[in-house]
Amino acid sequence: MQERCAQRVGGEAAVAGGLFECAQPAGGRAGVESGSRPHDAGVLILVPSPLSRTSFAALVLFTVVLAACEAGPSTFDQSRADPPVAQAVSDSVVESTAPELPATVQAELAEVAEAGGVSVAESSGDSLAEASGDSLAESSAESAAEVVDAAPGDAVTDGVRFPHPDNVRGLYVNAWAAGSRNRLAGLLEIAARTEINTFVIDIKDATGYISHATELAAAHEIGATEEIRIRDLPGVLDRLEQAGIYPIARIVVVKDPLLSAARPELAVQDTAGGVWVDSKGTIWLNPYNTEVWRYHVALAREVALLGFPEIQWDYVRFPDAPASDHARSIYPGAAGQSKPEAIRAFLEYTRDELADLDVEVTADVFGITTTASRDVGVGQVWESFIDVVDVALPMVYPSHYQPGSSGFDSPNAHPYEIVRRALRDAVRRSALVDGAGMTRPWLQDFSLGEPIYAAPEVRAQIQAAYDAGVEQWILWNPGSSYTQDALEPAGGFTTEPLMRLGDEIIAVSRRYQLLDSLDGR
Repeated sequence: MQERCAQRVGGEAAVAGGLFECAQPAGGRAGVESGSRPHDAGVLILVPSPLSRTSFAALVLFTVVLAACEAGPSTFDQSRADPPVAQAVSDSVVESTAPELPATVQAELAEVAEAGGVSVAESSGDSLAEASGDSLAESSAESAAEVVDAAPGDAVTDGVRFPHPDNVRGLYVNAWAAGSRNRLAGLLEIAARTEINTFVIDIKDATGYISHATELAAAHEIGATEEIRIRDLPGVLDRLEQAGIYPIARIVVVKDPLLSAARPELAVQDTAGGVWVDSKGTIWLNPYNTEVWRYHVALAREVALLGFPEIQWDYVRFPDAPASDHARSIYPGAAGQSKPEAIRAFLEYTRDELADLDVEVTADVFGITTTASRDVGVGQVWESFIDVVDVALPMVYPSHYQPGSSGFDSPNAHPYEIVRRALRDAVRRSALVDGAGMTRPWLQDFSLGEPIYAAPEVRAQIQAAYDAGVEQWILWNPGSSYTQDALEPAGGFTTEPLMRLGDEIIAVSRRYQLLDSLDGR
């Protein structure tokens, strides 16, 4: 058992079949309805013990720590003595649609709208159709230049304002939550009480709307500024700076219904004429189109100049549609370039264009990419992108793996095993690529099917990452409502956390013992 404890292990990841059918619900309405809880439902963890019980508490703590050390490394005993295996970029991005808003947030936005602070009305199709036909690339370039010229003298682009954490431990914060003073305060309170040091904030999500009052002319032309969700983005960054939170700007790329409607020539085309629409009714931007690239780089430059030290690309891929749908699709500008080559070219281009701002460029990818040796149709192959990003973020959500993956009928019921095995593959493959970026997985803090995810299921994934040699992670919940009991308190655990392993809820220090009894899984 000592040999097993010292070994960083992982395993098989999900097979491709069935992955794409379930990729949307967790990031969209289904994920919100089944996975989100009211923001105030979390229980705050209070660390200090009464002084009158110091001796007793110390005795109990010593006993538990001793048991943990005997069983193997765990988060509780902090005995990660083995240096982390060189971290590799991981895979599995769950893409989200705009989350359904809690009633409290809707009421708050309504009050702001009445006061004339912001319009939350959706832009009409007519207004999109009437958008200017001027070159999007020219508008984006001009806007980017204006932003540079107008940038305040103390704009920080060297990362000093937001020092990079040694190990990112983050939460996804949707634009509605970031733009709500009360919601943001609640999330900052969670961070202050726990190990959380990073927020991933939506700058442009899959609706196409830009969250803040952008100065990009191209965004105004296509109606992307008609639903401002973060009224004071500089103010939000100030609050994060004061709290010591590292901010990451999430920008969705090829899923943009506003840009597709206003500029249909930038979308994937149909053999029958017009834009291509998949069987779910989605129109996709063409990943080969460099004008699409320039629009998003202009937006990235704007928020980098505001202070964001990291740009995270999401939906940086080709459509995940059935072959019968793809039979009608045409990609102008491909010129013989493969899908993985196109994704690599986009990432290289954005990294080069943002290099003068000294920001990190990261990318969300499907979880399957950590294991699949070839492209599964979306243009993401581990070795083709891992060396052109600073960090790859695989979405290794157990609920998104096909039944039978890694030998489990219900992968969702095995969060520790699924995540550990997927990340082991990422670490192994990255070690073979010169200049490989780091791996920072998206982990599941929402429920999609059985079992309902609570602290043991979330903590199991975090421990799995550590055991695979990956020390960074970000939790995903589409409604930005998180399981605080799963997080390590700022002062450290005073009682050993629990985790799910198979059908059992166990103390984290017992995981190797139980794995031994499960035929070495």
